[in-house]
Amino acid sequence: MLAWPEFKQETVMDWDKLRIFHSVADKGSLTHAGEVLHLSQSAVSRQIRALEESLNVTLFHRHARGLILTEQGELLFDATNAMVKRLDAAAARIRDSEDEVFGELRVTTTTGFGTLWLAPRLPALYKKYPALKIDLMLEERVLDLPMREADVAIRMKEPSQADLIRKRLMNIRMRLYATPEYLAENGTPTTMADFTQHRLIAQHAGTPQVAAGAMLVAELMSHDIPSTLTVNNYFGVLQGVLNHLGIGVLPDYITEDFPHLVRVLPETESSDVPVFLAYPEELRHSKRVSAFRDFVTEEIFTYRKRQQV
Repeated sequence: MLAWPEFKQETVMDWDKLRIFHSVADKGSLTHAGEVLHLSQSAVSRQIRALEESLNVTLFHRHARGLILTEQGELLFDATNAMVKRLDAAAARIRDSEDEVFGELRVTTTTGFGTLWLAPRLPALYKKYPALKIDLMLEERVLDLPMREADVAIRMKEPSQADLIRKRLMNIRMRLYATPEYLAENGTPTTMADFTQHRLIAQHAGTPQVAAGAMLVAELMSHDIPSTLTVNNYFGVLQGVLNHLGIGVLPDYITEDFPHLVRVLPETESSDVPVFLAYPEELRHSKRVSAFRDFVTEEIFTYRKRQQV
């Protein structure tokens, strides 16, 4: 079995020496390698000797007809050949057209927006860019974009961190919704006083949420509501509503995908909640970020148009 060459303890593989070795092995000649690398024959020879000394092996048999790789040299040439192919492939992808989008994109947003609005629309994004790999991080904690905890964030308030590119996507409001089945069985309230006959489903006051939503819930809770269900995110609130448990406080964008829900007490709603998309300045020219930004912007534009009809 062929053993790997024994490296000296202090050996650090020198990329420049490996590049020169690869060219010599490929051309089979110090002279021809020197012509390709624009180096003198003596300079190439010195680099090969230095590499052999650092590895403590002989890489070439010297013959009058040229150079022949030793067994250890063949091992190293296999490795450098694989490296060159991978580098060439990477360079080709870097030079690819503006239309190609691939690789990992880490997106952070709230659990509610991520599950109720963003995730249902991702199939269209993947259809357009099948080589994209999205890591969707759903949490209320604000991740540090400049420190690259994520590449892109969609937040329910304007980001305060420096060195971020930010784009206001839309405004949303928290409103009251219920299923037709629930209202048929329990009646439709026309005033807050009617809530004594209904169950309120909302985010728990102690969970992280937008201030406007928290204020609306606090106002509702100040009334005499006998039964409540509190959840720590809007996805859970929606599940309670869909299962006819009561009247829920939900963001208005849920009507896009759940049009059968009935708005209750239309005069009761939160103030505007701005939705921002943000990413670090250093990712300004990232194809992945641009593709995601443009996709979300187009989806928002389409959503707004439908809301105006």
